[in-house]
Amino acid sequence: MKFRIFTEPQQGADYQTLRNVTLAAEELGFDAFFRSDHYLHMGGGSGLPGPTDSWATLAALAVETSRIRLGTLVTAATFRLPGPLAITVAQVDHMSGGRVELGLGTGWFEAEHAAYGIPFPPLGERFERLEEQLTIITGLWGTPEGQTFSFDGRHYRVSDSPGLPKPAQRPRPPVLLGGGGPRRTPRLAARFADEFNVPFRSVADSAAGFARVREACEAAGRYPASMTYSVAQTVCCGKDEAEFRRRAAAIGQEPAEAREHGLGGTPGEVVAKIAQFAEVGAERIYLQVLDLGDLDHLALIASDVVPQF
Repeated sequence: MKFRIFTEPQQGADYQTLRNVTLAAEELGFDAFFRSDHYLHMGGGSGLPGPTDSWATLAALAVETSRIRLGTLVTAATFRLPGPLAITVAQVDHMSGGRVELGLGTGWFEAEHAAYGIPFPPLGERFERLEEQLTIITGLWGTPEGQTFSFDGRHYRVSDSPGLPKPAQRPRPPVLLGGGGPRRTPRLAARFADEFNVPFRSVADSAAGFARVREACEAAGRYPASMTYSVAQTVCCGKDEAEFRRRAAAIGQEPAEAREHGLGGTPGEVVAKIAQFAEVGAERIYLQVLDLGDLDHLALIASDVVPQF
């Protein structure tokens, strides 16, 4: 089991805060630092000081870290054109020495699109755009130097592109897709993804999602074991009940809610819940950390949870 730290900066975090979390995660031995790609906070709170761009953040972190992997869970296909996104990711991959991973999704939060003037087409069109973006991005990265790439789709057209720059990782950075859709998402994962993620679902729902992707792989003629399977869960851990309750209060959760719908409780409880996900095939877990100022939380997980796996 690989343990990755996952943050939601749109809820209120500047670059310095994200830098502190990333450097702590690297020092503590976590496998990766991932962040969301959102431009508007959700739920209560102000979201101050305001949004930070995911790829601008990862570019800076790429040169401030040396080991930890970096990525998005997930970049919204509605936010960026596929050609420039391929260039950006390839550049950050070089800046990091080959440690970048691209999570890509349809985009779903309509309010943030309205707030910043970003078109928000219907879901069916968003899936079409996601498929075309995946085709273009992987096509640009995979085109041999000296050759060109062209694509004529319904939403995007690429003509005689040199497909440069190439990423540092070859054949390309890992591509992550995720979600709970029963048909389109598994099909796209089987075609394009190196990793499939089920975010914030129960153990049973995660197992069902993995099974659908395995079936889609088999239908596409792909060996299901060539896919990495992962989950994302909110974590709230305390060395004892009192510390757990204090951390739950700090992120606005009731203790029972944290236990039922995430990884909540003492280290033993968190270990037991993670073990259930491992039993249904999860190979990586993204720990959604909501209180980004509480670096002692990361240290507790690193010392009392991670070694159990």
